[in-house]
Amino acid sequence: QVELVESGGGLVQPGGSLRLSCAASGATLDYYAIGWFRQAPGKEREKISCISTSEGTTTYDDSVKGRFTISIDKDKNTVFLQMNNLKPEDTAVYFCGVRYGSSVCDGMHFWGKGTLVTVSR
Repeated sequence: QVELVESGGGLVQPGGSLRLSCAASGATLDYYAIGWFRQAPGKEREKISCISTSEGTTTYDDSVKGRFTISIDKDKNTVFLQMNNLKPEDTAVYFCGVRYGSSVCDGMHFWGKGTLVTVSR
């Protein structure tokens, strides 16, 4: 059983930055696909970024490419999402999810409870 706890959300003005953290416990993050997802009010959850801990590869949705960066600190068992140049349409609850034994972020096995990001003046 893997427990994930997201943090770092909050209120930020357009153009600002936030760094989200996803701390994992219950397992070391080897051979996992770890993804950041978000769900805006009235919309479905969408995948925005993924990192493969075994291959070191990263992927991004076009909506965040060039603005968001996913990274991992294996010593801290934590995955980060650096979000720059935030836009009002980035407002959502952000979740991290993990899938064991995979390099792609589909069919996640475990989820965190999410952290709210609000981008507004």
